[in-house]
Amino acid sequence: MTRYIVGRVLQAIAVLWAAFTVTFMILYLLPSDPVKLQLGAAGIDEDSLGAEQVAALKHQFGLDESIWAQYWHHLVDALHGDFGTSLTQHVPVTELISQRVGQTLLLSAGAAVVSLVAGALLAYVATFVRFNPLRVFLSRLPALGASFPQFFIALLLIQVFSFNLGLFPATGTQGFGSLVMPVVTISLLTSAVLAQVLIKSFEETLRQPYIVTARAKGLSRSAVHLKHAFRNAALPAMTILGVLVGLTVTQSIVVETVFTREGIGRLAQQAVLSQDVPVVLGIVTVAAALFVFVNLVVDLLYPLLDPRISHARGGKVRAPDAPVEVGSL
Repeated sequence: MTRYIVGRVLQAIAVLWAAFTVTFMILYLLPSDPVKLQLGAAGIDEDSLGAEQVAALKHQFGLDESIWAQYWHHLVDALHGDFGTSLTQHVPVTELISQRVGQTLLLSAGAAVVSLVAGALLAYVATFVRFNPLRVFLSRLPALGASFPQFFIALLLIQVFSFNLGLFPATGTQGFGSLVMPVVTISLLTSAVLAQVLIKSFEETLRQPYIVTARAKGLSRSAVHLKHAFRNAALPAMTILGVLVGLTVTQSIVVETVFTREGIGRLAQQAVLSQDVPVVLGIVTVAAALFVFVNLVVDLLYPLLDPRISHARGGKVRAPDAPVEVGSL
């Protein structure tokens, strides 16, 4: 277990470094100039400034150094928890992120909880009902939910529940009501993906011999579903759980923009448009850290769900070839 944890931590460090490096390279491959973008946003014509003034601005933010020197300085500062100062807002990046991360985490946590409950409930009902038309409809429902673009869902919710019915505010971050529509917008896709995986896993698990044995012993269908099938069926869903949690964070960029929420997602969108390299690097690093942390926790939970799973050498999770019931009959 110790070797496995050390291996996973080293992998997490590699992922963080790769995310940081790729983001830095992409931003510096963009043809635009951050200084020109700042001057344009301020309504200042670059030609009206002297070459010395433009050079002073570039020197202030270290943009006059070579790309490798800038990369090294950003990387060393990031290792010390310092992502520098925003090029556009002239505020430390850590301060900007700390001011907005709470709203994004609240939104992501709410969407994750709703996704887990809705996805698991839909998968359970879809594999439990005996009326075949209803069973087929519920099984196809996740594909329908995952097919709509998020911005379309967000605009539809605003039109119906805000403008027409007046139940929830269309924008802002004040009160519980402002969370409802953004959470629904995000969880619609994530719960659909989770339900698709769970339905498929349930169908395969319910065909296993130990399920037949449980039914032969006279156990009710609900007992078979909950006590014997659900635990094994949940294992494949655990594999994508980390990805879904990551999706709730990345999807906040679209959702917070549409609903005008002051969170990390909207900050990232503004930073990318203005090519604010320190802010983008800080946000990507924080999001990547959250992603690898959730995936590490999920991997460590595997043996608790299924004691047959062991951690092999090299940091890999190893499971037996033949499915065996987790619990005893």
